Parts: sequence; structure tokens; C-alpha cells
Amino acid sequence: MLGFLLRLLPFWVREPLFIVVGAVFGVRILYLAAVGDGGWAAAGIGLVFLVFTAVRVHTVVRALRARRSGGGPSDADADADASPDAAVPPRVPASAALHPAPAVREKEPNAWVQAFAAVAVFAALGAAVWLAPHLSSAEADSTPPAASCPSGEDEEGPSAYPKTPAAVTGGELCEALNRPDLAQLLRTPGETATSASGTSNAAPLTDGKVAQPEAEVRFDTYTVNFSATYNKLSIAQYVDLMKFGEETDVRRVTVLGRPAVLASDHTMRIEIDLGSGASGGPVEQGPLARTLSVALDSGDRGGYYDITVWSTSGAFPDDGVLLDLAEKVLPTLPRS
Repeated sequence: MLGFLLRLLPFWVREPLFIVVGAVFGVRILYLAAVGDGGWAAAGIGLVFLVFTAVRVHTVVRALRARRSGGGPSDADADADASPDAAVPPRVPASAALHPAPAVREKEPNAWVQAFAAVAVFAALGAAVWLAPHLSSAEADSTPPAASCPSGEDEEGPSAYPKTPAAVTGGELCEALNRPDLAQLLRTPGETATSASGTSNAAPLTDGKVAQPEAEVRFDTYTVNFSATYNKLSIAQYVDLMKFGEETDVRRVTVLGRPAVLASDHTMRIEIDLGSGASGGPVEQGPLARTLSVALDSGDRGGYYDITVWSTSGAFPDDGVLLDLAEKVLPTLPRS
């Protein structure tokens, strides 16, 4: 179909198009063969395009020379001269011989105008093809932005926060965790955060005396929880307590020069009924989660950060992901 349409084009439109297309594709393929992994096969294809272009250029040059000479016989005249009937001229009426009608020569379109129009059309098509990926990326950038953290300006934390000047707030944890490359750090590039939150809470069973802010960012694949606990419990003591808990796959590591520990445990699912005043459903076991606990300082004088990752499928990334995440996030906290 494309070949048929090209044959319908005038000579001075079709041939310049062939020349421009062959030159552009030939040079482009040879360039890709030189800098990429195309090898000799791509180089051969590029040479074929250039040879095709050279033949077309030769054809156009011959046509231009013939057009400029103007007096040379055409192919149709040569065929007429070669026929047997050419020796017997037709009889012309005497009136027509006395008053010959003036020859009307049909005006042909300018060849250079046609060639310029063809090149302009191809340039417009090439520009459209070139800009298509950029327009697609612009449309991709118009997708809804990732979830943002709440401002937290009106948030009033428990009384433990004024007593702990070094404590960060839930909003600060959220801002540090909800970074643009978080999905990439989780090895799930292309995902967008569906929700982000941060709260300045107190640790349970402490009567509001121990600050424990936390933040959470949700993706389609994983949920990441980031919290800080400002108590006197060191990582060494925490590891000893794990022996009496249900934590599994406990592994001691060092993060940013601070003692740290990796452990796995199940999350909890709590259902609360606020309508009838009756107690909610039973506490159920949620999916397995992996937690990295890092001491607040290198001296391990008490307190720690927790980075926990889980998914509804029960899978979580390997330990290297949690370690990389901690090394990226912790230095961005205002008081770390």
C-alpha cells in the first residue's frame, strides 16, 4: 500500500523523499552500529540505505541535466522514430498548412519547488516522530503526584516531647521517609506512594512519658513504617529481649557506625467497632514483616529507630534493601 502511494507521487516529490529518508536512516543505522551492539549486520543495513540513496541522487542529477538541455529527444520520440510508419508522414490539409495553430505547451510545476515541499513534509514527519517520546514522557509526568506528608503544624504532641529536645516529630519522620526515590530503594521502581502519614505519639504503657513518633508510607507492593523510640533500652538489651519473644531470623549488623539488629515478626490486625459500643473483633496475626532497629547514637546509650517493611502477600525485600534505606533516610533527619 505504501509503495503504491509513493508511485503516485510526482517524480520531483518522490525522489527527494527517497534521498532524505535513505540518508537519514543510513547514517543513523551506521552510527548505532558503531556505538552500540548492532555489529556487522546493522552496518550492512546502513550501507544498503546509503547505496540506495546514492542511486536516487544519480537519477535526480540525470533528470536535472536532461531538463536543462531541453532539446534532446524524449523516449517517446525515440520509439516513434523506430516504428515503420514513421517514413510516411500524414497528410495535412492545405488550410491547416497555411494557418498552423500555435502550439500550447503545458506549464510544468517547478522542480525545485516540488523538491523543497517534499523535504519540508518529511522534516515535519521526522519532527513529529522525534518529539513523540518527549510528548509521551510529558503525559507520563502529568500523572497524579505521589502522596505527600501532612504539614503537622497544628499537631500538639504528648508532654514527652518538650522533655526530650532531641526527639523528632512524626511529620519530620514522614518527610525523611517519603523521598522521591523510595520506590527505587525498595526495588519497585515505577510505583507511586498511595498514602503517607506521620504522628507524634508516646510509647505504650509509659503514661505519655516516652516519645515515640512514627511515619508510614504505603505503596501497592510494600508498606514502610518508620518510628523512633526515646527510651533507655539499648540495642544490646533489645537483642537479649528478643530471645523471649517470637522474633525470628535475628541478625546483628552495623549501620552508619551504630549497633543495629534485623528481625522478623508478624504484624497485628486489630478490628475495632465504634458503632454499638461493643468490643471489636479479636486481634489477628497479620503478614510477616522485617524490621531494622538502629541505635540513636554510636555509643548505644538507649533508644533506637525502627524501619519495618511488609506487604499483604507476606513477602518483604531482602536485608540489603533495609540497610540501604536506613543509610539514606537516617542522615536526613534534623536531629539524628
